[in-house]
Amino acid sequence: MDISSAGLRVLQQIAESGSFTAAAARLGYTQSAVSRQAASLERNAGATLFERRPDGVRLAPAGLTLLRHARTILDSVAAAERDLTGTVQQAELVRLGASMSAGAVLLPAALKRLAAADPHITVTTREGTTPTLIRALRAGSIDVAVLTSRPPHRPPDGESPRLHVETVEDTELVVAAPSTGEFAGRTAVHVDELVDAAWIATPSSSSEPLLGVWPGLPGRPRIVHSARDWLTKLHLVAGGFGVTTLPSRLSQVLPPGVSLLRVEGAPPEIRRVLVARLPGRPHPAITAVTRAITSTACPVDLPL
Repeated sequence: MDISSAGLRVLQQIAESGSFTAAAARLGYTQSAVSRQAASLERNAGATLFERRPDGVRLAPAGLTLLRHARTILDSVAAAERDLTGTVQQAELVRLGASMSAGAVLLPAALKRLAAADPHITVTTREGTTPTLIRALRAGSIDVAVLTSRPPHRPPDGESPRLHVETVEDTELVVAAPSTGEFAGRTAVHVDELVDAAWIATPSSSSEPLLGVWPGLPGRPRIVHSARDWLTKLHLVAGGFGVTTLPSRLSQVLPPGVSLLRVEGAPPEIRRVLVARLPGRPHPAITAVTRAITSTACPVDLPL
């Protein structure tokens, strides 16, 4: 096969972003250039690498096979470039992705623990939703990911081989409400009382769930504000502009004016925090980062 490193980078970006358009934007190419690279890859590989779907582009089985080799090839090309330019890699680098609800509490504590135990390891971080981070893991653009899952806690994706996954902690989903107003002085709320509530939610897409609204809420939720950032959502709550859901672990970083309420009249919603990586024997630096994350989890007592 006559496949260029540019073609492999296109494959990697399509796998991560799920579309030709997004891959083009990340690479600084035109969409037509990415389409040409994709067509050339398929022609040279003699196989269908991409599956075009209504919700985007996914790698076909042959594409996933090529992607596994692409990660190794591109790492080797980067190492060759460092050798040719005389660039010395000063520290062991681990690229860590974290879901939005994990960053505020778990991530800083884990990085502090790692810095004390393994100061030679450098960690870069990026934030994203669980589906986005899984694609990034598969594409090889991150090494470790902190993910969340909801019952029945199936494997993070259906691709093969399966990701190596470890449980960090289970945390309860609760409702954040203004400390004044309708729910003032309360420690719990019945699910029926939330039907007409003003919700502050994270925008969703066809591949990612709506975050910030109680799951299984009867009827259609009334969403008055949309925000991706947890701090923005919590400050909107503190200002009395609505309610939102959040994992109880974030009780440690609540701004003044926010109270947490357990939801009655509905099954408990438990969110599991996971740390995931590609299968196989990991690099020692990846093992050290994983150990720092799993050892950081601790029980949370809600300030109710």
